[in-house]
Amino acid sequence: MAGIDCGTNAVRLLIADLPDLRQPAESGTGSAPEAGSPAGSVAAPLTDVVRRMEIVRLGEGVDRTRRLAPAAIERTRQALTGYAAELAEHGVERVRMCATSASRDAGNADEFVAMVQATLGVTPEVVTGAEEARLTFAGAVGGLAATAPAPYLVVDIGGGSSEFVVGADTVHRAVSVDVGCVRMTERHLRADPPTVAQIAAAEGDIAAAVDQALSVVLGPDRSGPPPTLVGLAGSVTTVAGIALRLDSYRADRLHHARISYDQVAEVTADLLAMPVGQRLRIPVMHPGRADVIAAGALVLRIVMERADVSSVVASEHDILDGICLSLR
Repeated sequence: MAGIDCGTNAVRLLIADLPDLRQPAESGTGSAPEAGSPAGSVAAPLTDVVRRMEIVRLGEGVDRTRRLAPAAIERTRQALTGYAAELAEHGVERVRMCATSASRDAGNADEFVAMVQATLGVTPEVVTGAEEARLTFAGAVGGLAATAPAPYLVVDIGGGSSEFVVGADTVHRAVSVDVGCVRMTERHLRADPPTVAQIAAAEGDIAAAVDQALSVVLGPDRSGPPPTLVGLAGSVTTVAGIALRLDSYRADRLHHARISYDQVAEVTADLLAMPVGQRLRIPVMHPGRADVIAAGALVLRIVMERADVSSVVASEHDILDGICLSLR
């Protein structure tokens, strides 16, 4: 079976074996419980067969035009053509594709849907923010109990939106806000490197959205100790890789790595001061992320400040894993 996640910046594929077995919760292993699973059990772990990502920038210009650009749809079609070959090669029988923020915002999303149907033979689901949050949480928290205590505040910093989810074994509260690395770059951080005034405008925009999200998922009084912050998506893992001074992008080193607020703040300041050409020379930097990574890092820093947490646990598992788990 396979899951495909098509966001504002990237389209990703996971082909996985998904055992039908259940594992007792006390074993301490396995992925997140699927929605509605019985108490005291968790889903058996996914076994990756293929995991791929292509930066297609589907949401390029959507914040301004509210339409998907023909060139962006074509870039996505080319990536999906490669994914279709992978699906055929591995004899995948069940495929679920979810499209998120850019497709929700676009007035011509029907053109995108028609392209996907012609390329993959499946109909993409333009999921709601609530469904995106549920799938994200399901994919993110598997295996965390051994090293990080619940409850969890899972934050997925995407290209067009960010999802905030609080839960333990299941989702308690969730919200999606229109703050992401592509949207904030296009809206505010247009200079290379961005100006002080642009950064200040972005900070204000991000802080307002983050405060709104946290009031929903944590409550206005935020009583009790802060939950474990789990950060998802390429902005978080790239910041973690820079903080850890990795000489290449190493998913095994980044998955469940814990990064302090001071490290995040230092990396964010450095990225905001760099032109894109200098960011491209950072060993862990994906070329398609260099122009938007400073905005993503800024979102992460502000989330940590407003949630009053001292560290973030990076996760390589996210909505893509949740999509596959939903096919059980």
